[in-house]
Amino acid sequence: MTQSKNHNNPPGVLPNFCHLGTSLRTILAIEAGALFAAMAGSPDINSGMSLFAERSVLIQPALLLSLLALCLSSPAMRKLPYPAGMAALVMTGITITTLTASMLHWMLPESQMLTPFQAAAFSAALGSLLLIYFHLRGKALSPAVTEARLQALQARIRPHFLFNSLNAVLSLVRSDPRRAERALEDLSELFRALMRENRELTTLKDEIDLTRAYLDLEQLRLGERLSVVWHIDKMPSDALIPPLIIQPLVENAIYHGIEPCREPGEVSLNIYRSGDAVHVVIRNPYPGAGSHHSGNKLAMANIRERLELHFDLDATLKSQLMGAVYQVHITLPYTRAPQPTRPFAPTPRG
Repeated sequence: MTQSKNHNNPPGVLPNFCHLGTSLRTILAIEAGALFAAMAGSPDINSGMSLFAERSVLIQPALLLSLLALCLSSPAMRKLPYPAGMAALVMTGITITTLTASMLHWMLPESQMLTPFQAAAFSAALGSLLLIYFHLRGKALSPAVTEARLQALQARIRPHFLFNSLNAVLSLVRSDPRRAERALEDLSELFRALMRENRELTTLKDEIDLTRAYLDLEQLRLGERLSVVWHIDKMPSDALIPPLIIQPLVENAIYHGIEPCREPGEVSLNIYRSGDAVHVVIRNPYPGAGSHHSGNKLAMANIRERLELHFDLDATLKSQLMGAVYQVHITLPYTRAPQPTRPFAPTPRG
C-alpha cells in the first residue's frame, strides 16, 4: 500500500482525511463547535447539554459520513488546484450535512435539531475554519522547521552512540587487528549514516543493516554477555521509516538491560507487518530498580517526537515492563516509496 510519506499536511496541500490525526482533530473541532453553539443558545448548563445531545443525533452521522466521503475523495481532490480543492472539501461537507439534516428533520419533525439551512451554515462556517487551521498548522510544520527539529533531535542521539562504538574498536586495535579492521568498516557505515541528512525516510532494510553493524561492534565489546535474536521473517523490507529509529532503541536495550547484569542477557527484535501497519517490538532483560543505568528517557522521547513529526498520530511508541522483561513497541503505517514507472517500449516487429 503506497501512502503519503508525511502524515502531517504541508502548507498548500489539502488535508488527507484518511489519516488518524486529521480525522480526530476534525471530530473534536466539530463537537466543540456544536457544544459551544448549544450552550450559547441555552439559558443554563442543563438545557445546553440537553440541546447538544439532541443535536448530536444529526451531527454525528453527518460528521462520520462526511469524513468517509472526504477520505474516499481525498486522492482526487488533492490533485486539484489548492483553492478549488478547498472549495470542493467545503461543498462536500455542506452537501452531506444538509441531506442528513433534511432526512432527520422529516423523520423527527418535533425535535430541536438544526434545520437544513442552519446545518448548511454550521457546516460551511466550521469547515472553513478547519481548513484555515490545517493551513496554519502546515505552515508551523513547514519543511524548514521540521528539518531543523529533526536535526536537533538527531544530534542528541549521536554522542552516546559514537562513544560506545569508538570504545569497542579501540579495545581491538592491538589484540586482534583483523577484527578491528572489520569493526572500523562497520563504524564507517555508522558514521556515514549519522552524517547523512536524515530529513527523508529510509527503508526498513537499510535501518536493519545499520542496526546489525552496530550490534557487531557491541558484540565485540560484550562478548558472550550479549545474545541477539532476530524475528524478521515477516518484515516488509521496503517499508519506509525515519532513519536511526531502531538502532537507538537497541542501544538503550543494551545499555539498560545487558550492561548492568553480570549474567548473559538476550535482546530480541520482532519486526512484522499486520495489515497496513508495521510493528517493531524490542525486548531486553530488566535488571530491576537501583541500577546506575536507570532513568535516561531522552532517546525514547526523541524517537517518539520524530515519529510524530513524520506520521502525526498514525504512529505510536509504547513501552512496558513485563516481569523481568522490558518491551518497546513501535507501530507505524506501512508506507513505501512509489515504484518508478517504466517507459513504454514498443514490441519489436519481426
